[in-house]
Amino acid sequence: MEMLATRSARLGSFILASGRKSNLYIDARTTTMTPDGLATIGPLALSAVRTAGWNPDAVGGLTMGADAVSCALSYASALAGTPIRCFSVRKEAKSHGTTKLIEGPFHSGDRVVIIEDTVTTGGSALRAIATVRAEGGAVLGVLAVVDREEGGRAALRAEGVDLISLVSAAEVVARLTRYSGAASTAPSA
Repeated sequence: MEMLATRSARLGSFILASGRKSNLYIDARTTTMTPDGLATIGPLALSAVRTAGWNPDAVGGLTMGADAVSCALSYASALAGTPIRCFSVRKEAKSHGTTKLIEGPFHSGDRVVIIEDTVTTGGSALRAIATVRAEGGAVLGVLAVVDREEGGRAALRAEGVDLISLVSAAEVVARLTRYSGAASTAPSA
Protein backbone atom coordinates (compact mmCIF):
# COMPACT_ATOMS: atom_id res chain seq x y z
CA MET A 1 0.00 0.00 0.00
CA GLU A 2 2.00 2.89 -1.33
CA MET A 3 -0.70 5.28 -0.14
CA LEU A 4 -0.01 4.34 3.48
CA ALA A 5 3.72 4.82 3.07
CA THR A 6 3.48 8.17 1.31
CA ARG A 7 0.50 9.66 3.18
CA SER A 8 0.29 8.03 6.58
CA ALA A 9 3.75 6.99 7.77
CA ARG A 10 6.38 9.17 9.41
CA LEU A 11 9.79 8.35 10.82
CA GLY A 12 10.90 10.25 13.92
CA SER A 13 10.28 10.03 17.66
CA PHE A 14 6.68 9.39 18.74
CA ILE A 15 4.58 8.27 21.69
CA LEU A 16 1.86 5.87 20.54
CA ALA A 17 -1.66 5.50 21.96
CA SER A 18 -0.35 2.44 23.82
CA GLY A 19 2.14 4.72 25.61
CA ARG A 20 5.08 3.07 23.85
CA LYS A 21 7.83 5.05 22.16
CA SER A 22 8.41 4.40 18.48
CA ASN A 23 10.42 5.73 15.60
CA LEU A 24 7.49 5.00 13.28
CA TYR A 25 4.10 6.70 13.37
CA ILE A 26 1.30 5.56 11.10
CA ASP A 27 -1.87 7.66 10.95
CA ALA A 28 -3.86 5.39 8.63
CA ARG A 29 -6.78 7.85 8.66
CA THR A 30 -4.86 10.18 6.34
CA THR A 31 -5.21 7.40 3.79
CA THR A 32 -8.45 5.64 4.78
CA MET A 33 -10.46 8.87 4.89
CA THR A 34 -9.62 9.95 1.33
CA PRO A 35 -11.77 9.07 -1.71
CA ASP A 36 -9.10 6.90 -3.34
CA GLY A 37 -8.15 5.43 0.02
CA LEU A 38 -11.74 4.38 0.67
CA ALA A 39 -12.09 3.02 -2.88
CA THR A 40 -8.92 0.95 -2.39
CA ILE A 41 -9.33 -0.20 1.19
CA GLY A 42 -12.95 -1.39 0.90
CA PRO A 43 -12.38 -4.13 -1.70
CA LEU A 44 -9.03 -5.12 -0.13
CA ALA A 45 -10.61 -5.47 3.31
CA LEU A 46 -13.60 -7.38 1.92
CA SER A 47 -11.28 -9.75 0.07
CA ALA A 48 -9.21 -10.34 3.22
CA VAL A 49 -12.33 -11.12 5.26
CA ARG A 50 -13.55 -13.56 2.60
CA THR A 51 -10.10 -15.18 2.26
CA ALA A 52 -10.05 -15.72 6.05
CA GLY A 53 -13.32 -17.63 5.69
CA TRP A 54 -15.21 -15.22 7.87
CA ASN A 55 -18.84 -14.55 6.97
CA PRO A 56 -19.84 -11.60 9.15
CA ASP A 57 -23.21 -9.92 9.48
CA ALA A 58 -21.47 -6.68 10.48
CA VAL A 59 -18.06 -5.06 10.82
CA GLY A 60 -16.91 -2.30 13.13
CA GLY A 61 -14.61 -1.27 15.88
CA LEU A 62 -13.61 1.45 18.26
CA THR A 63 -14.33 4.90 16.85
CA MET A 64 -12.62 6.63 15.09
CA GLY A 65 -9.83 4.58 13.59
CA ALA A 66 -12.14 1.77 12.55
CA ASP A 67 -14.94 3.92 11.13
CA ALA A 68 -13.66 4.70 7.62
CA VAL A 69 -12.41 1.14 7.06
CA SER A 70 -15.70 -0.35 8.30
CA CYS A 71 -17.74 1.92 6.04
CA ALA A 72 -15.49 1.23 3.04
CA LEU A 73 -15.76 -2.54 3.57
CA SER A 74 -19.52 -2.33 4.00
CA TYR A 75 -19.89 -0.31 0.80
CA ALA A 76 -17.66 -2.73 -1.13
CA SER A 77 -19.78 -5.63 0.15
CA ALA A 78 -22.95 -3.97 -1.16
CA LEU A 79 -21.33 -3.47 -4.58
CA ALA A 80 -20.32 -7.14 -4.55
CA GLY A 81 -23.93 -8.17 -3.81
CA THR A 82 -23.12 -9.54 -0.34
CA PRO A 83 -24.07 -6.69 2.03
CA ILE A 84 -22.34 -6.48 5.40
CA ARG A 85 -23.54 -3.85 7.86
CA CYS A 86 -21.12 -1.60 9.76
CA PHE A 87 -21.16 -0.09 13.24
CA SER A 88 -19.02 2.01 15.58
CA VAL A 89 -18.10 1.28 19.19
CA ARG A 90 -18.04 4.41 21.33
CA LYS A 91 -15.26 4.95 23.82
CA GLU A 92 -17.91 5.75 26.41
CA ALA A 93 -21.70 5.58 26.42
CA LYS A 94 -23.67 8.67 25.52
CA SER A 95 -25.16 10.39 28.55
CA HIS A 96 -28.38 11.12 26.65
CA GLY A 97 -30.77 9.36 24.31
CA THR A 98 -30.30 5.60 24.23
CA THR A 99 -26.93 5.69 26.07
CA LYS A 100 -25.62 3.02 23.68
CA LEU A 101 -21.98 2.02 23.34
CA ILE A 102 -22.52 0.57 19.86
CA GLU A 103 -23.90 2.86 17.17
CA GLY A 104 -25.35 1.76 13.88
CA PRO A 105 -27.23 -1.36 12.77
CA PHE A 106 -25.60 -3.84 15.16
CA HIS A 107 -27.88 -6.58 16.53
CA SER A 108 -27.41 -9.03 19.38
CA GLY A 109 -26.46 -12.35 17.82
CA ASP A 110 -24.53 -10.75 14.93
CA ARG A 111 -21.35 -12.42 13.75
CA VAL A 112 -18.84 -9.58 13.51
CA VAL A 113 -15.34 -8.77 12.42
CA ILE A 114 -13.67 -6.13 14.55
CA ILE A 115 -11.89 -3.53 12.43
CA GLU A 116 -8.73 -1.62 13.36
CA ASP A 117 -6.69 0.86 11.39
CA THR A 118 -3.43 0.11 13.24
CA VAL A 119 -2.78 -2.61 15.83
CA THR A 120 0.10 -2.23 18.27
CA THR A 121 -0.78 -3.86 21.61
CA GLY A 122 -4.32 -4.79 20.60
CA GLY A 123 -5.87 -2.61 23.32
CA SER A 124 -8.46 -0.86 21.14
CA ALA A 125 -9.49 -4.11 19.47
CA LEU A 126 -9.80 -5.84 22.85
CA ARG A 127 -12.00 -3.02 24.10
CA ALA A 128 -14.25 -3.33 21.03
CA ILE A 129 -14.36 -7.13 21.39
CA ALA A 130 -15.45 -6.85 25.03
CA THR A 131 -18.19 -4.36 24.12
CA VAL A 132 -19.50 -6.45 21.22
CA ARG A 133 -19.50 -9.63 23.30
CA ALA A 134 -21.29 -7.84 26.16
CA GLU A 135 -23.99 -6.81 23.67
CA GLY A 136 -24.46 -10.39 22.43
CA GLY A 137 -22.24 -10.36 19.34
CA ALA A 138 -19.98 -13.22 18.25
CA VAL A 139 -16.52 -12.04 17.21
CA LEU A 140 -15.12 -13.93 14.21
CA GLY A 141 -11.77 -12.13 14.15
CA VAL A 142 -9.98 -8.81 13.82
CA LEU A 143 -8.99 -7.16 10.54
CA ALA A 144 -6.33 -4.45 10.77
CA VAL A 145 -5.06 -2.25 8.00
CA VAL A 146 -1.60 -2.25 9.65
CA ASP A 147 -0.14 -4.69 12.18
CA ARG A 148 2.80 -3.04 13.92
CA GLU A 149 3.86 -6.54 15.05
CA GLU A 150 4.41 -5.40 18.63
CA GLY A 151 2.33 -7.88 20.60
CA GLY A 152 -1.21 -7.13 19.44
CA ARG A 153 -1.59 -10.45 17.61
CA ALA A 154 -0.60 -12.41 20.74
CA ALA A 155 -2.91 -10.37 22.98
CA LEU A 156 -5.83 -11.01 20.66
CA ARG A 157 -4.95 -14.70 20.33
CA ALA A 158 -5.03 -14.93 24.15
CA GLU A 159 -8.69 -13.87 23.90
CA GLY A 160 -9.35 -16.54 21.27
CA VAL A 161 -9.43 -14.09 18.36
CA ASP A 162 -7.30 -14.22 15.21
CA LEU A 163 -5.83 -11.12 13.58
CA ILE A 164 -5.38 -10.61 9.87
CA SER A 165 -3.80 -7.48 8.45
CA LEU A 166 -3.53 -5.92 5.04
CA VAL A 167 0.07 -4.83 5.64
CA SER A 168 2.75 -4.97 8.34
CA ALA A 169 4.65 -2.02 9.74
CA ALA A 170 7.84 -3.48 8.25
CA GLU A 171 6.24 -3.40 4.80
CA VAL A 172 5.17 0.22 5.31
CA VAL A 173 8.71 1.17 6.40
CA ALA A 174 10.20 -0.60 3.37
CA ARG A 175 7.92 1.34 1.05
CA LEU A 176 8.43 4.60 2.94
CA THR A 177 12.20 4.35 2.73
CA ARG A 178 11.98 3.44 -0.97
CA TYR A 179 9.96 6.61 -1.66
CA SER A 180 11.83 8.95 0.67
CA GLY A 181 15.33 7.63 0.05
CA ALA A 182 15.83 7.47 3.83
CA ALA A 183 17.89 4.76 5.43
CA SER A 184 15.72 1.82 6.48
CA THR A 185 14.81 2.07 10.12
CA ALA A 186 12.88 -0.79 11.67
CA PRO A 187 10.05 0.13 14.04
CA SER A 188 10.99 0.01 17.71
CA ALA A 189 8.82 -0.34 20.75
